[in-house]
Amino acid sequence: MATQSILSLADTREAQNADSPSPNVVRLRRDRTPAARLPVVPEQYPWYPRFKAVADFVVAALLTIPALPLGLLAALAVKLTSRGPAFYTQTRVGKDGRTFSIIKLRTMFFQCESLTGPRWCVPGDSRVTFVGHILRKTHFDELPQLINVLRGEMSLIGPRPERPEFIPDLERALPAYRQRLNVRPGVTGLAQVQLPADTDIESVRRKLAHDLFYVRKLGPWMDLRLLICTAFYAIGLPFGILRRLLGLPAGGEIERATRDLVPDAPTSRQRLTA
Repeated sequence: MATQSILSLADTREAQNADSPSPNVVRLRRDRTPAARLPVVPEQYPWYPRFKAVADFVVAALLTIPALPLGLLAALAVKLTSRGPAFYTQTRVGKDGRTFSIIKLRTMFFQCESLTGPRWCVPGDSRVTFVGHILRKTHFDELPQLINVLRGEMSLIGPRPERPEFIPDLERALPAYRQRLNVRPGVTGLAQVQLPADTDIESVRRKLAHDLFYVRKLGPWMDLRLLICTAFYAIGLPFGILRRLLGLPAGGEIERATRDLVPDAPTSRQRLTA
């Protein structure tokens, strides 16, 4: 860890009146580089962010109806095949650095980080259970996050919410990382449907490029295409086919469009652990 503190959490609650303290917020490091200083905002549709918040709530409420029985069946499968609770919560960083508790179905062995501490999942991770592999493949483990959407902590579409333990290293390696916090994190998103899970700084760099491209191009047509893409991607249709059918941008186009924010070469290939 760096000798100078990069991350600090303000242990307070969300304000409900003038005397109430504010929510837990990740204090991001001050950086004078253009990538960190200049705000990344949507290039079009200035009205859309407010509309998106309302649409997220309505669509999430409708999706909860079919998701509830599927989630309960998945939870039963988790409970019957491994020790521990079916659901778990984990602290994640949301819009403007505010922390919240994400809700997920457990896909790993109970208390698997008790000895290692927080670390990313890697390909072939032995901590993932048999049922967990199925839930991750079908994305059913994400269904409880509809509750986070209804609470206003997440959006249906947006950057993946990261754990606060990893933020210091990520922001030190990629100064523009803070810019992805300009929008609410999403259950799915442009990076989630195109790229595998993060394993090192280079994989985060690629996802950051996708996240910032999404922030710039945020709009109703982009979100609609990503919702349709996610639905078909979850049942096994390859993204390459979906990308061409829906006109979504390819990785090369995204990298070129965000070159002013995200460097071409990775800062490090190291794996991150907290």
